[in-house]
Amino acid sequence: MLSHATPPAPDDLLESYRFELPPERIAERPCRKRDACRLLTLDRAGGATGHAVFSDLPDLLPPGALLVVNDTKVAPVRLFGQKPSGGAAELLLLTPVALLAPTVDAATGWASAQAAGLLRVSRPPRPGDRIDFAPDLHLTVTSRGAFGHTDFVLSWRGRLPDILSRIGHIPLPPYIRRADDAADRETYQTVYARDDKLGSAAAPTAGLHFTEELLAALAGRGFERVAVTCHVGIGTFSPVRVADIRDHAMHKEWIEVPAETAAAVRAAKAEGRPVVAVGTTAARALEGVVREAGEMTAFAGETDIFIRPGYLFRVVDGMVTNFHLPGSSLVIMLAALVGRQNLLAAYGQAIASGYRFFSYGDAMLVR
Repeated sequence: MLSHATPPAPDDLLESYRFELPPERIAERPCRKRDACRLLTLDRAGGATGHAVFSDLPDLLPPGALLVVNDTKVAPVRLFGQKPSGGAAELLLLTPVALLAPTVDAATGWASAQAAGLLRVSRPPRPGDRIDFAPDLHLTVTSRGAFGHTDFVLSWRGRLPDILSRIGHIPLPPYIRRADDAADRETYQTVYARDDKLGSAAAPTAGLHFTEELLAALAGRGFERVAVTCHVGIGTFSPVRVADIRDHAMHKEWIEVPAETAAAVRAAKAEGRPVVAVGTTAARALEGVVREAGEMTAFAGETDIFIRPGYLFRVVDGMVTNFHLPGSSLVIMLAALVGRQNLLAAYGQAIASGYRFFSYGDAMLVR
């Protein structure tokens, strides 16, 4: 725990971001049509709220808004395997597939790369332990950290995306209390996810509500859309485990901001047009590049930025987002954007009005 010059204010306490959520408010399945979900609007100035449908978004965005989406693609990175003893093992691969740097044995055709993930086994693994997932995929443990975090060498033969597609499972969050199925391979993926950005261990869920028709409608109304990449990993979904959130350390996540996106953001800011991040991960990428590079510029690298009340947003003016877990870093980020009391009041309205929460739930527009 860190030493602080001042005692914690209410905004510094994790307990201040907890709220009661009835279990029936957690969405187990997505809305039948992506953009037919409900949309709660929340104004940063004053905290006024309104109720709409997601397909109404073109009528609700501020004029001239620049939309910034996260084009990462969710990979089927939940894997079930066995130790040589026969004991069961479960892995959530966290290293983005697109970022693996394999070496290939020309004689055998086997590729191998350093990687990391959350490994669940009956007994803590030791360096050198092997886990087999398929005849063409296994790992060898190199080190073990806290809360199941494990470093290893991943070895495979053939195309890794094809292997994962064949044996892997979509990494639905644990609050969805069912097994993934074939439908999740489509519904737990944004319509603008890019094949060459494969690697997220969770979906950028705010983007799940967009359809091709809605994107066309937004473009027709003159709303510009650009993309960043934030490969969603443990930095996004790892719980906050400290009472004083000033002591929370975010895990690093890989972000990419293309030159054309940086230029569009700079132009919007210069012209006084609002920048609206589609999702907390897009917001993290935008604010992260300024933190890491000192300015809005083309960037590819890691960030561990933790956005909490008191943070001065340098890029993001608004956000399209889902409803998030009590006490999560995502709720804390939103509180930094709109004010903790405004956010909790809006969440209270959403709960009372029957909104559906979390990954497959309804959405919120902060403007």
